[in-house]
Amino acid sequence: METREILQKLQQGEMTLEEAEGHLRREPFEEMGYAKLDLHRKVRSGFPEVIFCSGKSPDHLKAIFRKLYETEGEVLGTRASAEQFEMIRQELPQTVYDPLSHIIKIEKKDKKLSGCIAVCTAGTADIAVAEEAAQTAEYFGSYVERIYDVGVSGIHRLLARLPQIQAANCIVAVAGMEGALASVMGGLVDKPVIAVPTSIGYGASFHGVSALLTMINSCANGIAVVNIDNGYGAGYIATQINRLAGEEKTTHGS
Repeated sequence: METREILQKLQQGEMTLEEAEGHLRREPFEEMGYAKLDLHRKVRSGFPEVIFCSGKSPDHLKAIFRKLYETEGEVLGTRASAEQFEMIRQELPQTVYDPLSHIIKIEKKDKKLSGCIAVCTAGTADIAVAEEAAQTAEYFGSYVERIYDVGVSGIHRLLARLPQIQAANCIVAVAGMEGALASVMGGLVDKPVIAVPTSIGYGASFHGVSALLTMINSCANGIAVVNIDNGYGAGYIATQINRLAGEEKTTHGS
């Protein structure tokens, strides 16, 4: 619970002085022995802690998921398996799972989405990573325009959606193979482009290294690159940019 929310509840009589004091006296993390949950992360950075589910034991994951949900009223987990989802859903039936992006989550109802982020893929095979980026951004409150399968092998498909792409506050370009999509977009827009190399491709693509090197060495300006298949990282950064764009409009708009 954020400090402002605690003070509002105290002011409105929904929380006693002792309860408010107890919340404010809590350590900035929850000690669980096997994990130290950063419960003040949202206060510091504007984003709550997110669970990387892969590799966690069933008991640890279940307890971490439950604690974050109790604290925040919502929770997001990435790289989750169907088995992990079924385990958590037994205890928290409102949990939902997307088998394409491997995202597991509980979201607050009636969430308002603001701004605009364009999440684009070179091919259909890149959509799993793109959905991790898109759903991460949506979870954090950003509106996302999905523009899939617009790679350079048929660039007319990209040009047909250019108005929507140029209207976004930032662009996420997800591509495997040689990773050329980010460079093309960097030359067509006046907004930041977050390039996401994927591990999609034949042998010489080296599981995404080829796309990663292409994106890092792009001659187009305004491109930042995240790690191979790191859709979550791209969605997080895109949301930060989208929020800044909203603050700019609020501060300087009519």
